[in-house]
Order: sequence, then structure tokens, then C-alpha cells
Amino acid sequence: MNKYLTLLFFISTLAYGQVGGEQIYTFLNVPTSARQAALGGNVLTLIDDVNQPLWNPSTINPKIDNSFAVNYVDFLADLSYLSSTYAHLVNRNFGTIHAGITYVGYGKFIAADENGVETGIFKASDLAFSVGYSYNIPWSSFYLGTNLKIINSTIANFSSFGFGADLGLMYTNENSPLIITGVVRNIGYQVTTYDGFKEKLPVEVAIGASFDVENIPLRWYVTIDKLQRWKLAYSNPSNSQTDIEGTTTQEKISFFNNAVRHFTLGAEFFPKGGFNIRLGYNFRRAKELQLNDVRTFAGFTAGIGLKMNKLKFNYAFSKYHPASNTNTFSLQIDLN
Repeated sequence: MNKYLTLLFFISTLAYGQVGGEQIYTFLNVPTSARQAALGGNVLTLIDDVNQPLWNPSTINPKIDNSFAVNYVDFLADLSYLSSTYAHLVNRNFGTIHAGITYVGYGKFIAADENGVETGIFKASDLAFSVGYSYNIPWSSFYLGTNLKIINSTIANFSSFGFGADLGLMYTNENSPLIITGVVRNIGYQVTTYDGFKEKLPVEVAIGASFDVENIPLRWYVTIDKLQRWKLAYSNPSNSQTDIEGTTTQEKISFFNNAVRHFTLGAEFFPKGGFNIRLGYNFRRAKELQLNDVRTFAGFTAGIGLKMNKLKFNYAFSKYHPASNTNTFSLQIDLN
């Protein structure tokens, strides 16, 4: 693999905010649903959205039966994310199954050797296919779900193949405004590698909840993610201070500074209406992409939803950096 291919792989691994860049298939942790993206990007309790089971299989339920969705993300650096999902209620005894596919196109690149001589054009892409199922534990309000994934990644003539799985447990009751869930995502194994070096899948452990406010058309969402790795914050050299004697003091990371990076908050206005307004804030994204003495609004997300008979259109705007933002579009169709 020449140096340009190596550089591409390194950049694509880090581009999604993974801590340390030590994992493969990180595209699995980028939200492709506009509704989820508008609420901060990490929501886990959307039980009426056919896209949500890609992140939390325990949300698979009869409410999304025969629903079909297509999603497009105009991601950073002109990357394109495409995904599609579908759910089908087999019968009342067996329950509902869910299927989804996610594709990432990185575009065309100029290949060159170690001397900088161009040797042609190459492409890079990622693909994942998942099948999920959720089971309502008898005589309870708990749902236990799982996704099984087949994953493929290609960079020029190099490719990697792997398997993954998600596990989710959720509490939801029609008589309660509260939904609580816990999820372990991307447990798996890289079967074939790019160059003989095996890498870990981007495992995520998270808990989430949502709450309908009484007498107000408002639903709150909170997610605590990255629980598999508590320490997310590291000293930023740009925040170091040098005194008059030339002694440099590195930034000290407080407990609160690290803890807040695990949180994502969201609010959905008129959640049961034909028109929705959504806001979110991703604290980790805001902290990691902030600039000194400049208000960037990194971490802020917003979006709208519009329902027209059997069609639902959702849009989300995600603020990353003054130089680049992300737009997400989703179309959901009720085929019943």
C-alpha cells in the first residue's frame, strides 16, 4: 500500500471522532437518520422511526411495520452516506424483523507511488448490511433486541470483511411518558484485513432515555455514550499557558470536563404532530471542535419534520466547524 493509500485510511479512520483512531469500520457510528441527527446524533429511543433500529435493535416493534425509509447525508469533505431501512411484522406471535443497509462513498482519488508519480485513479467505499429482531419479554414492558451485520470496506485493491452485532434492552410502556434503554453496539470481528493487521470494531456502550412533558407538546432526550471508555478528554496544546519566565503549564482536565463529553441532549417540539421542530447538543463534539476565542457553535444540531399522509420528510443540520457542516435528509414511507 503506497503512502497515499495509507494516508487515506488514516484520515477515514479518524474523521468520525473516534478516540485514538484505533478502530475500523467507524462509519457504523455516524448517524444517517435526519431525525436522530437533529436531536444530537446519539438518540436511542425513537420507537416510531424505522431508522432507529440501526442504532438500537430493541426499538423494533409493530409500530414500524411495513415502513420503508431512505436517507442521504452530505457529510464532511464531500463524503456521501446513503442508507435504507425496512421493517415487517411477520405475525403477532413472532414479532417484527428489520433490515438495513448503509453505504459510504469516499469518491475518486489520485494514486501515486513513493516518488509522487501518478499511477492512476482509485476509489474507496464502505458497506454494511444488517438484520434485526426484537422480542417483548412476556408479561413485561421490556424489549430485548439484536442486530447482525455483514461489513465490507474497500480502498483501491485492498479490502476488509467483518461481522458485527448490536444488543439492546429497552423499557417502554404506553401508560408511561418515560422510555429507558441500554445498548451495546458493534460487537464483532474483522475476518479479513487490508494488510494482515487486525483491528478492533468501534464498540459503543450507551444508555438513553426520553420523556414526554405533561400538558406541553415537548419530548426530551438524553444519551450517555462511550461508556466503554470513560476518559475522553485530553490536554489540548493550544490551551497551554506560558508565564513570564517561559514555564509552560499544560491544560488540566477536570472530572466535569471529561464527564460532560459523554452526554448528548435533544428536544423535540410537537412530537406527535404533522410538523416537528428538533434541537440537539452534542457536548463531546462541541468540546473537541471548539476554537480558542472563537464561538463556533460546534455540537449544535437542528431539524424539522413534516408528515404528509403516508410520507414523512425529515431534515437535519449539524454544526461541526466554521469550515464545514453536515446536512441529512430522510424520507419515510408507510406502505400499509
